[in-house]
Amino acid sequence: MWCAGGYWWLRRMVAPWARAIAGVASSAAEPSSVRRVTDMAVTSRFCLGAGIGRGGRAVNAPAVAFSQGLPHCWAEGARRRPDKGGTETMRISRRHAVLATGAAALAGLPRDGRAQALAEIRVSHQWRQQTDARDRGARLFAEEVRKRAPELRFRIYPNRSLISNPVAQYDAMLAGSLEMAVFPITYGVGKVPEFSIGIMPGTIKSVEQAMRIKGSAFHRRFQEIAMEGGIRIVTWWWTPGGFASRDRPIGGPETVQGLKMRAADPTFELMLKEAGASVVSMPSTEIYPAMQSGVLNATLTSAETFVSMRIYEQTKYATIGGPNTLWMLLQPLVISTQAWNRLTPAQRQAFDEAADVADAWFAREQEEAAANAAEAFRKANNEVRGLTDAEYAAWVELAKRTAWAEFARSTRHGRELLDLLTQSLA
Repeated sequence: MWCAGGYWWLRRMVAPWARAIAGVASSAAEPSSVRRVTDMAVTSRFCLGAGIGRGGRAVNAPAVAFSQGLPHCWAEGARRRPDKGGTETMRISRRHAVLATGAAALAGLPRDGRAQALAEIRVSHQWRQQTDARDRGARLFAEEVRKRAPELRFRIYPNRSLISNPVAQYDAMLAGSLEMAVFPITYGVGKVPEFSIGIMPGTIKSVEQAMRIKGSAFHRRFQEIAMEGGIRIVTWWWTPGGFASRDRPIGGPETVQGLKMRAADPTFELMLKEAGASVVSMPSTEIYPAMQSGVLNATLTSAETFVSMRIYEQTKYATIGGPNTLWMLLQPLVISTQAWNRLTPAQRQAFDEAADVADAWFAREQEEAAANAAEAFRKANNEVRGLTDAEYAAWVELAKRTAWAEFARSTRHGRELLDLLTQSLA
């Protein structure tokens, strides 16, 4: 009785409001709309769900799928008060909370209660169009999906044209204002600490190894953890990288003593600190100006980024290429679980098949990326070298004492993931 009556009541009382909100939310295809969501500061003590706060910060916001319309709809019956940090917080009555929860469930649902099909899939990333394999790979993936599911439409936003802060793409996916992103997995460690395994030094040392563990027990468990965190890993894109420095060549751990470095992950940074470097955290889009201004005098990043962002213009030494790669980062295409759940089984199969095609292409590109980066460094008059076997072994020993140990100790599934990864690589 409650199921039928309760659903009728929510449909009768809430659906018109929900549809109005969904109409507002549909305008999010424009960059300004996404930025408006990112800047929103709405919190509630009564409703649950991840949302976006001021500055792209995650907040405990209700009904994130329609967060863009929420402040206007809750204006009546809500009062504002400053919280302890000075941020204005909206206190919502239980009646409004129930309405919000109902609207979240019903917004965008047709009369039969099934999830509304995706009209357009927005894909965001931070790299230049056509010059970076991550952009070209995203376009290849979209083309392959369209061959199999022509009803799906993609719109790709390169070079931060949709969301200016690459880290905030995760929040946007959780909020329902973005469907997909090419996302360096460690940008999400603030929400899912287990994502640090996607760059763990001393584990994966080649693209060939990375592709060999696709579909392994490690891959499956990592996917489960990602899904719990609100995103699904679609492609299996691993990018090799290396060191670049303005001051001196980098070899073993002792050579980073006193350098100001960036590494892209807290566990990796812990290893660098133990070796005597100071660490500055930033997305890769900020490396070039940081090197130019002296905020950094050394960095680690991917071979693709060294080239597409012309970081070689600000350095004199590079350690990249060869058989001993210390910096290997998972940077996949990901989709929000909200969007994934709206795909039909046939569309999901199209995604998986397209991902296989894109993965094979991307792996071939990355096999050449380090050599291309080394050549770009040489043309810019940088001294280029690789890590020797002894230098690599010294880094791995240090990584096990620092990055591995901290990851296993402080992360809920850290030990399990390390064990699965090392077993899959064996």
